[in-house]
Amino acid sequence: MKLNIIVLAKQVPDTRNVGEQAMNADGTINRAALPAIFNPEDLNALEQALQLKEANPGSKITVLTMGPHRAADILREALYRGADEGVLLTDRAFAGADTLATSYALAAAIKKIGDCSIVLCGRQAIDGDTAQVGPQVAQQLGLPQVTYVRRIVSINENSIIVERSIENGVESVEAPLPLLLTVDGAADACRPANAYRLLRFHRAAIPTECASEQFKYKEQVLSDEALQLKEWSLADVNGDAERCGLSGSPTKVRKVENVVFRAKESKRYTAADEDIKSLIGELLSNHTIG
Repeated sequence: MKLNIIVLAKQVPDTRNVGEQAMNADGTINRAALPAIFNPEDLNALEQALQLKEANPGSKITVLTMGPHRAADILREALYRGADEGVLLTDRAFAGADTLATSYALAAAIKKIGDCSIVLCGRQAIDGDTAQVGPQVAQQLGLPQVTYVRRIVSINENSIIVERSIENGVESVEAPLPLLLTVDGAADACRPANAYRLLRFHRAAIPTECASEQFKYKEQVLSDEALQLKEWSLADVNGDAERCGLSGSPTKVRKVENVVFRAKESKRYTAADEDIKSLIGELLSNHTIG
């Protein structure tokens, strides 16, 4: 059985290095001020896709990401690990998108790819932690979905059986194909880059990179289709500009605070009821809990 697998991936700012310049005045993330990495749970999703491909020879994995041109880095990283194709969805019209606008754009790109057996993505991205994009993409496409997947048990022509994490354990779920799965961090970690594939695909590039005067491998890329990463704009996916970017985003960030805990601010509490009541009251007042 041959599967056409799409993995949704995101290049995210490394939230371990959040500083004063991390946010723009409009409440969006200043991505240029932070190191960029492959979203961790999207790597878990990629590993599940690679295992499906190994179990079903002839299957194809397409990794789709939305972002600026530098997001092509994670497409190359996906190729190093075993993906077959990379697509970058990039356009100024997508800038500042919340989860609703992002899911709309990704769904439009998936429709353009077409003939999809399974869509896989991480449970959530570490820059927003909403866990909304995967389910919203499924809704946009009219696909069934299973969330918090930790293992794919089996698959046939018509259905798939997966294990998913729940509050008090694990449950098995059977669902029809095609469908969307969100994968959490309890799933297998993604395999490292393959040395041969790294040498093979380190020159893979999107058209914008090829057009740069500093790019040294234009001839090799143009002569080898496997090195040609796809680059799609809003027009390429027949998207509605009013449903993309800031104009298509009902979510607005009003305030962002960078809270840093220091040792000198520590307090000591006993097991006495009054101390516990005081601690809970303080945690509630500064929004650490509640």
